[in-house]
Amino acid sequence: MVHADASNFASGITKEEAYQQVLDQFEGLFYEQRNWVCNLSNASSLLWHAYKSLPSPSNQVNWAGFYTFDTSSPPNKPQLILGPFQGKVACQTIAFGRGVCGSAAQTQQTQIVPDVDAFPGHIACDGDSKSEIVVPIIVEGKGVVAIIDIDCTVPNGFDEVDKAYLEKLADFIAKSSDWP
Repeated sequence: MVHADASNFASGITKEEAYQQVLDQFEGLFYEQRNWVCNLSNASSLLWHAYKSLPSPSNQVNWAGFYTFDTSSPPNKPQLILGPFQGKVACQTIAFGRGVCGSAAQTQQTQIVPDVDAFPGHIACDGDSKSEIVVPIIVEGKGVVAIIDIDCTVPNGFDEVDKAYLEKLADFIAKSSDWP
C-alpha cells in the first residue's frame, strides 16, 4: 500500500543512496499501478523530497517534474505538454527542438546544462534556474513519451551521477506505465 513515508529520506545520505532509495520506492509505488499520470505524480514528489534531503547543490533544486508528449500535436509539429511536477508554475507547451527539454525530446539524448544562460534557445520559465538536466523517457515503438526535467538555482547543479540514476529511472518509468 502506498504510504507517505516513501517520501522520507534520512539526512546525511549520499546522492547515490538517495537515488537508490528513489528507485526502490518507485518499484513499490508502481507495483500494480500502470497509470502514467499517477506514476509521474509520485515520481515528481519522490525526486523533490530526495533532492531536499541532500547537501548543496542538490538541495537547491527548484523544479522537478515531467513534460509528456502532446498526443494532440500535429505530426509535423510535435510538442511536449506540462505534466506532474513539484515547484513553481511552468511553461505549458514546448516544441521538440526548442530549449533544453525540446532538445532532449528531439535528440532522444540526456541534456546536462551547467549554465542555462549559455544554452542556445534556453526557455526561462523560472529566472531563478541556473542549471538543468533533462532525460528523455523512451518507449520502444512510440519514441519519446515524456521527459524528466530537473532545474537547480545554482550553476553546475548536476553531474554524471544524476545522469546515470535519472536514466535508470526513465527506463523504469517507460516500462512501468501505460502510455497514450
